[in-house]
Amino acid sequence: MSAVATAEDRAPLRRAIELAWLGRGAVSPNPLVGAVLLARGEVIGEGHHAELGGAHAERAAIEDCRRRGHDPAGATLYVSLEPCAHHGRQPPCTEAILAAGVARVVIGCDDPSENASGRGPGILRDEGVQVAFTDAAEASAARLLNQPFRKHARTGLPHVVLKQAASLDGRTATASGDSRWISGPQSRALVHRWRAEVDAVAVGIATALADDPQLTARELEPRPRRQPLRVVFDSRARLPLDSRLLGSLDEAPVLVVTSEAAPAERVAALRDAGAELLAVGGEPPAQVAAALAALGRREVTSLLLEGGATLAGAFLDAGEIDELRVFVAPLVLGGAGDRPLLAGRGGSLVGSAPRALSLEAEPCGEDVLLRARLREW
Repeated sequence: MSAVATAEDRAPLRRAIELAWLGRGAVSPNPLVGAVLLARGEVIGEGHHAELGGAHAERAAIEDCRRRGHDPAGATLYVSLEPCAHHGRQPPCTEAILAAGVARVVIGCDDPSENASGRGPGILRDEGVQVAFTDAAEASAARLLNQPFRKHARTGLPHVVLKQAASLDGRTATASGDSRWISGPQSRALVHRWRAEVDAVAVGIATALADDPQLTARELEPRPRRQPLRVVFDSRARLPLDSRLLGSLDEAPVLVVTSEAAPAERVAALRDAGAELLAVGGEPPAQVAAALAALGRREVTSLLLEGGATLAGAFLDAGEIDELRVFVAPLVLGGAGDRPLLAGRGGSLVGSAPRALSLEAEPCGEDVLLRARLREW
């Protein structure tokens, strides 16, 4: 039995999407999902996927409904992503929906993974449940909610967000390499929040040598549930053994991506220090592709690319930047040799340059945060 999502369905779907966000940084490689149960115009249950291996949003909403003393039979379930129909870390959500006697299910967006792709909604329809997908603004919001999951499901690769801090004239550091601090404290605090939400953070060796970063999520309340994998693109295996990255392996692992020609003694020293090593061949764009494929195989669905310009340029040349987040600070560097945002091969014609699908601007302390989405999955 088919049904059409109505204008009255939009508010509870927005609430389901809002609930889904509560799982950020805790459920990967699973998707973020929220669910709301509605009966006679009243919310009788809510839930979200809160942790990897824990109850899915649909089951959490049904359990919440019963805790409140309500019966989910005959209710409408609003869910941000189509319910699953396969056994994974949890049993199928379709089984819980049918057992609860839910009469109608309204879905924000499809699940493109091999085990899903419409199976759950099809099973529900076959059992007499009304199923509707929305085509309103909530559909786009539901898709954007899970860009890392969707890209990984379709390509096996992580979703890549490039983060940079730039002056008004588009520079990320002076000619001497000084970049502290272009962005303000509010912007830097937000980056720590992003680190807590992604699977991995990456920098190039020039950034690692110049800044000696730790690349962990720090000074956050509540404390992060996990730390990201730290990735250093370091073709010659030059990462210092006394770096803060290697000195904090008890907090999070470090993966060093080298070329196949990296000195064997340096590779061995890094491995002995506790780093993981990945050797890739070819030119920088091919190295990027190989590294992303390796990260995807270990279920890294999201990567925050933090610098520098050469690495960012290699990712752009490889066509592997999905989103840019640029903090524009109210200062002008003005030097001819100052460092640019990206330093790849680029193109010879403005008309052939990648163009953002969307561009948003928001204040962040003294800075302005620009978010540009290059691809949608």
